[in-house]
Amino acid sequence: MAETIETDTAPKAHSSHNHRACVADAMARAQEICAERGVKLTPLREQVLQIVWRSHKPIGAYEVLDTLSATHKSARPPTVYRALDFLMAEGLIHKIESLNAYLGCTDAGAPHSGHFLICRQCGGTEEIVDPKLERALDAAAAHAGFRAERKTVEITGLCARCAR
Repeated sequence: MAETIETDTAPKAHSSHNHRACVADAMARAQEICAERGVKLTPLREQVLQIVWRSHKPIGAYEVLDTLSATHKSARPPTVYRALDFLMAEGLIHKIESLNAYLGCTDAGAPHSGHFLICRQCGGTEEIVDPKLERALDAAAAHAGFRAERKTVEITGLCARCAR
């Protein structure tokens, strides 16, 4: 799971937390969101979401497939990609384009773009939720006469722990 960083009250990277509780909270929130929207969080989709949430690092589709295959022998790449597409469409996960990998959304259900800090050493990834950044990107696009359809910012560097 990645931590959400709100720029005014940003927690330190990799701060300790109860990972089991955060995964359980994410799953409960996903069930709530899907129920509100009238869409099905099938057992397979739920299991894919759990696999994605188990780490602070983005996970690739084939790694999801490898993990899923332990309990679903008939799972194939299209099965995983359909589940991932559903989870992205519902705003429950993000795709980290530069890594071709997926990460649980720490602000599921709230409209926002994906902005991420990615540690090139340990792979830890944190989501940034900052309305000022959203407005700045919108203003820059508008100034250029560009109508943004999707905004993703990926910042690669070293997390606080790896930089020490």
